[in-house]
Amino acid sequence: MKKTLLSIVCLAVVFGAAAQGEPSKGGVATTEKPKKVKITPYGFVRNYLLFDSRNTYTVVGDEYNMIPYDEKWNGTSAECEVMGVERVDLNAVPQTSFQALTTRFGLNLEGPDVLGAATSGKVEGDFGGFGTTNTVLRLRLAFVKLTWSNDQGLRQELLAGQYWHPLSGDIMPEVLGMASGAPFRAHSRTPQLTYTFTHGRLGFTASALYQLQYMYNGPSYSNGVWSSVASLDYAKQGLIPEAFLGVQYCDEHIYTQLGSTCQTLKPRTVGYRTGMVDGVPTTMAFQVKERLTSFTPTFYFQYTDGLFAAKFRTLLAQNTSHVNQLNGYGVAGVLPDGSWEYAPLRATISYLNIAVGKKYRANLFLGYMKNLGAEKDLYNFGTEQAVRHLIFMKAGESFTHLNSVWRVAPSVSYNLKHFNLGLEYEWTACTYGDQAANGSVALNDNLHMVANHRVCALVKYNF
Repeated sequence: MKKTLLSIVCLAVVFGAAAQGEPSKGGVATTEKPKKVKITPYGFVRNYLLFDSRNTYTVVGDEYNMIPYDEKWNGTSAECEVMGVERVDLNAVPQTSFQALTTRFGLNLEGPDVLGAATSGKVEGDFGGFGTTNTVLRLRLAFVKLTWSNDQGLRQELLAGQYWHPLSGDIMPEVLGMASGAPFRAHSRTPQLTYTFTHGRLGFTASALYQLQYMYNGPSYSNGVWSSVASLDYAKQGLIPEAFLGVQYCDEHIYTQLGSTCQTLKPRTVGYRTGMVDGVPTTMAFQVKERLTSFTPTFYFQYTDGLFAAKFRTLLAQNTSHVNQLNGYGVAGVLPDGSWEYAPLRATISYLNIAVGKKYRANLFLGYMKNLGAEKDLYNFGTEQAVRHLIFMKAGESFTHLNSVWRVAPSVSYNLKHFNLGLEYEWTACTYGDQAANGSVALNDNLHMVANHRVCALVKYNF
């Protein structure tokens, strides 16, 4: 908390110093009163009352809901009969919680012109951070922005700091749940440099993206076994930031964007080889040079007219575990020198959100994801590993046999300027099955569906 307050004070001092020292055009001092820094606080107190019909993959104290876990039976029918116990799915356990962890606060900053550009900034946080508990103060947004514009409709913006990932965007589905449509909507706030150029109704965006709170999954070695963990190292070792390029069109009712990311990372810099040295089993580290590059094209469309709004996004995802989506990449081959070849897993991921009303607003969210696997078969480690194929994705190996996901989430809300009440029902269903050689799921008799029913009640006070 002290560090966040100190950062806010430092930003205010910087803006204030710039306001005092900004010269007039030509460098000649004037008697005009310098523009002062404007600091506007905002935020809300948000409470969630939640019910889930079974055990699901969630974060931030169960408020951020992803998908239900697969069935986990206590034994076969024959085994349970012998033991004299009922055969049950151990993940079919209803749960409830009531929390206010995502209560939010922030500061909007406006300062003097710099280099002919209007300056602004934002600092925003909540209490949904990661740690031994879920009540850790978390930095959500922290950026400065320079804006150049003229009377001919030309506008340029340069943003530096932590902001929404371009695959997420700051225009979200109107669901009540804290996950904002994830895993169907990419969800990440990340350090970045983003340049946006617009002229009239057309625009162009370019971003260089780094990682902090939302990370890739990748290989981690322990006791002779490789497993999947989330880490900043894979992107940092890759040296090259993730890039996004997009073009957009905007008019009174329509906003649409077509773009793609390109991400490159180094999953490993060190490999391990086990052998005998003087009759003693020895594990020796050696350096490897490996890299994985993948692309994720996306299309977004939004239509608004009065009290009606419709939003649609689709993407062909490759290795998007860093934006809270359930895919990643796998080891596709082992070269003679011991280094690995990789192949990104692919998935089609889409959502549609339709809303109408103002004071009383009705909303419907529809989401769909399909695991397409890699373009080629993954390497079969056989008995060398605890699993046949090494796949690195969000939540480790919990969802490596996930075939598809659906979500239907209708909601109603009562909205005033400072107060919101809402009720949402969320049906999320997954099909699980046997993992195929390319990381997809075989369409055989073992394919089965697991569904979770979530009810979310929201009470929110805005300030």
